[in-house]
Amino acid sequence: MKAHLIRASLALGLLAGTASAADAPVTLRPDQDSFRAVYKELVETNTSLSSGSCTLAAERMAAHLKAAGFADADIHPFAAEGHPKEGGLVAVLHGTDPKARPMLLLAHIDVVEARREDWARDPFTLIEEGGYFYARGASDDKAQASVWVDTLVRFKTTGFKPRRDVKLALTCGEETASAFNGAGYLATHERALIDAAFALNEGAGGRLDADGKPVVFNVQAGEKFPQDYRLEVTNPGGHSSRPTKDNAIYHLAGGLTRISQYEFPYQATDASRTFFARMATITPGPMGQAMAAFAKDPTDARAAATLSEDPGLNGMIHTTCVATMLEGGHATNALPQRARANVNCRIFPGTTAEEVRQTLQTLVADPKITVTAMGARSEVSTTPPPLTPEIMKPIETVAAKMWPGVPIIPLLQPGATDGAFLTPVGIPTYGVSGIFGDLDGNGVHGLNERIRVSSLYRGRDFMYELVKIYAMQK
Repeated sequence: MKAHLIRASLALGLLAGTASAADAPVTLRPDQDSFRAVYKELVETNTSLSSGSCTLAAERMAAHLKAAGFADADIHPFAAEGHPKEGGLVAVLHGTDPKARPMLLLAHIDVVEARREDWARDPFTLIEEGGYFYARGASDDKAQASVWVDTLVRFKTTGFKPRRDVKLALTCGEETASAFNGAGYLATHERALIDAAFALNEGAGGRLDADGKPVVFNVQAGEKFPQDYRLEVTNPGGHSSRPTKDNAIYHLAGGLTRISQYEFPYQATDASRTFFARMATITPGPMGQAMAAFAKDPTDARAAATLSEDPGLNGMIHTTCVATMLEGGHATNALPQRARANVNCRIFPGTTAEEVRQTLQTLVADPKITVTAMGARSEVSTTPPPLTPEIMKPIETVAAKMWPGVPIIPLLQPGATDGAFLTPVGIPTYGVSGIFGDLDGNGVHGLNERIRVSSLYRGRDFMYELVKIYAMQK
């Protein structure tokens, strides 16, 4: 879901234009050819909620691990009762030091729905065209999922002996809020199976300029928490020929207007302050100046006001709430007996869902309006994962070799990933892939999703080398 959510912010006007023609055809090495086969099989396994099967995809990835020499005891398929097609997979490559805490490679294998009649190409057939791979899930998130499977296969077949256990978790349900979520299931039901010192996940990648040149390498450290609230007004109603000011729709409209005029307090994490400080050095004009000022002082209201003019950046500097759905009334000639609205909030780390609910209740300033929190996707993590040298140094080392001079910029993800299930249970989760994308977001979640062929292979090389360094850490 994820890194593409901030693509507009990373452009920031200085990289205006559309992506240029894709890179020249890539000549594959033998190991890349093997990877392509894994990637193709996973992409062409439909894992949409309506008509696909994550369980089948997990079984196919398990077969690759078994063929590489993994024992059955080290491959753990899972599925919850009542969700036979939403299963997943955990696999373990054992290390040589039992005292070293494991690391976890996390990726979701479900995809957003895709209708063939809407696409220029079959969304569940991997098509290579003009330097791009096209398919649903070609980027989100089967690119990284395939790389993780391929990495463990390469480790096993080459005889690499990691110091710490390297675990893999392929999960379902990330793309659909109402679906069974595999990462959440593992965090609550199989915590010991995925225990790790940290996890690598989706949530950030690199950005290319209009000419296809790398300009920014992002690392996600933390994300906002999505929470829906129902605003509701009930009323006895009556005949529309006898109107009164006590109208459910009017009460609701007034409350929503007051919410729309409110700005939650500006906040920052270590990751977001670092993001703005480093982005300021490559962003000209008032926006760059505002970034630098906010990085120094997140209470600088003038700087924050400038940043908030960009919708993507606005999502990175405070909690945001926005009305997303409305319903009310029951007949055209009757006073409404009920009016409801859904307000979707993205809550900044350190703030609770109940605190936001209370703020909304105060803002509506109307006792007729009730504000109710509508479930929760995951626990709220009050502490973003720390950007320690043990995490950042390997990233900096490998990235400097592959993309010298490209700034490495941590960020707080305004969107949501499955890291939201792991960080609260003590597995700090970081978004990092080394896959560079175009400014338009590569059609992720939309029509004709694509990924640059060269970006995928380069990202694969990056992740392989990065995992190898982490795997040998003390």
